[in-house]
Amino acid sequence: MTAASTEGAPHPRNLTALPDRSPTVLRILLGTQLRRLREGRHIKLEEAGRAIRASHSKISRMELGRVGFRLRDVSDLLTLYGVTDETERESMLSLVARANAPGWWHNYDDVLPSWFEAYVGLEQAATSIRNYEVQFVPGLLQTEDYAKAVVRLGHPTAGEEEIARRVRLRMDRQAVLTRPDPPHLWAVIDEAVIRRPLGGPDVMRAQMERLLDLVTLPNVTLQIVPFSVGGHAAAGGPYSILRFAELDVPDVVYLEQLTSAIYLDKREETDRYLAVMERLCLEANPVADTKRMLQRVMTEL
Repeated sequence: MTAASTEGAPHPRNLTALPDRSPTVLRILLGTQLRRLREGRHIKLEEAGRAIRASHSKISRMELGRVGFRLRDVSDLLTLYGVTDETERESMLSLVARANAPGWWHNYDDVLPSWFEAYVGLEQAATSIRNYEVQFVPGLLQTEDYAKAVVRLGHPTAGEEEIARRVRLRMDRQAVLTRPDPPHLWAVIDEAVIRRPLGGPDVMRAQMERLLDLVTLPNVTLQIVPFSVGGHAAAGGPYSILRFAELDVPDVVYLEQLTSAIYLDKREETDRYLAVMERLCLEANPVADTKRMLQRVMTEL
């Protein structure tokens, strides 16, 4: 197949100057660039798939950043899309190896399901994480003993070694909050989260102390939705919204299920979840009341 004339063809963004970003985000950036080039040339997914000897669904997954990239595939797609300038091609091709590089979390492949792996990568690259929880303290704010109690609930037949690995992964994720350029975590939790004595009174008391310490960080905001509110905006359940520094990377809404997860990144979908999160923040107790409420619950344990 011969590529169409390059006259008037869209040009890819120069990606060589990107800072050190999560491979997950780099895959999304690369996929977004490929989608824009394809759409700019009015090439269908099926035609692009034939160019790399693959299905249209693989092209779709590549454009969403859900799979790794082969250098040959990207090169063939650039040719199909009329990108012939060597500098532009090199900008795209040089990103492939970086986008395919394993993150530190790949060391936990034995306990990290594929549907959650993408979230960990996005979490490490986000500049803003908004989180609503109805049952558990958010993972980034859990103590080790509390995390162990949560893991045991989700994996009742797991052995001690597996539980320890799962807890260690959660603890390692928390380093994102204290690194030099941390994201801002804004969590809204239901009062049931701090009332339910998960792991027993001593574990919960230590967890409350941990929350009291964390809310002193400038990049951690915690609000509590009291029982007195009754029904509220997020009756559908817990979710997270992640935002990134790169304009080409859309907000991502993460909805975790029992054995899988849903990722939403279409603007009309993410905007609805963001609006619900904003209403939750208005319905919750003010941030200034969080410490007082945590301290009151501690005295009742």
